[in-house]
Amino acid sequence: MIETTALSPALGVQVHGVEDLLDDVVAAQCLEALKWRGVLLIRGLNLSDEQQVAFSRKLGTVLAPGGKEVFVVSLNPEKSRSAEYLKGTLFWHIDDTTNDIPAKATMLTCKHAAMVGGGTEFASTYAAYESLSDNERKRYEGLRVVHSFEAAQRLVHPDPPADMLAGWRKLPTHETSLVWDRKDGRRSLVIGATADHIVGMRPEESRELLDELLAYTTQERFSYTHEWQVGDVVIWDNTGMLHRALPYDPSSEREMHRTTMAGSEAWA
Repeated sequence: MIETTALSPALGVQVHGVEDLLDDVVAAQCLEALKWRGVLLIRGLNLSDEQQVAFSRKLGTVLAPGGKEVFVVSLNPEKSRSAEYLKGTLFWHIDDTTNDIPAKATMLTCKHAAMVGGGTEFASTYAAYESLSDNERKRYEGLRVVHSFEAAQRLVHPDPPADMLAGWRKLPTHETSLVWDRKDGRRSLVIGATADHIVGMRPEESRELLDELLAYTTQERFSYTHEWQVGDVVIWDNTGMLHRALPYDPSSEREMHRTTMAGSEAWA
């Protein structure tokens, strides 16, 4: 049996007593904790890529974009060919908002931690929604949001050259409910860096509402900041947790290895 201690009042647990990562009971307990707490931390596992993939498979179907199950996360272009794109991860976001079905969960293993900065922040959109007043819930009910790669990248490059902009706009956009009414009865918010605009709303009003809701959701009371140690494993519910990396020097040794588990429920 594993044991857990809360990382913050609103979200997250640290998991203790894991002896066999591939035990079905351990996997089931981790999935249950992930569902209700959103973020799982296991210190000192020091997983190899093979072990990380095997553990991830116990939690779900492992995705392999580009044919690789393990993705290197680093701002150093010598370590990751996606380093430029990964600059966008310094802003609050949910992955896969432009896909029909979002990934269920993400796992990061810390290979090297930054000497300064480089932590990861999480914010629970479940907890934020639950804390809204009835009037606020009515205000957001029925609103639809268009998500785009362009919206996220404009935070990094606010005045992009024409060729860069054209490349962004080749990628599909996707429309979701602002409030995701899930099959299990829970509700969460679909917001973050990719949220371009609210359908049918004036641009200025749309931006103001989305920024206001993001600021509300990422308050300290709904958040947890993880300071990485080498060997840490963190798993989070990608569908309901906003996350972002805290700034760090791209030339630092910070390096994470990521695996992603496929989801099964489409955005509403």
